[in-house]
Parts: sequence; C-alpha cells; structure tokens
Amino acid sequence: MNNNKGFHRIVAVVASIITVLHLLRLVYGWEAAIGGWMVPMWLSVVAVVLFGWLAWKAFGILKQ
Repeated sequence: MNNNKGFHRIVAVVASIITVLHLLRLVYGWEAAIGGWMVPMWLSVVAVVLFGWLAWKAFGILKQ
C-alpha cells in the first residue's frame, strides 16, 4: 500500500521505545524534570496511550 516502509519502521521503533520508557517511569516511579518543571505522572499515562497507539498503527502498516 505504501512505499515508505523505512519511515514506518523508524516511527514504530521510536514510538515503542518512548512507550516502554514511560511505562518504566510509571512502574518505578521515576521523576522527570524539564527545565526545572516536574513532569506529572499523568502525562506519562497519556504518553503510553498515544505512543502505544502510534507504534501499533505503524507496525500494522508494515504488515500490509
């Protein structure tokens, strides 16, 4: 369907890594700060859902 398999592979891998890192943050309670701003845990929940969905869709495109 799409000739951009390399692009979709990169998106799938990067989104998977981001998902796993946010899951680990939630499981282990790691704190994260950006420029002195403490990132709330609920933001990692949102990231897991969004990037998990993105990885799932990108891997699905690769199967076609």
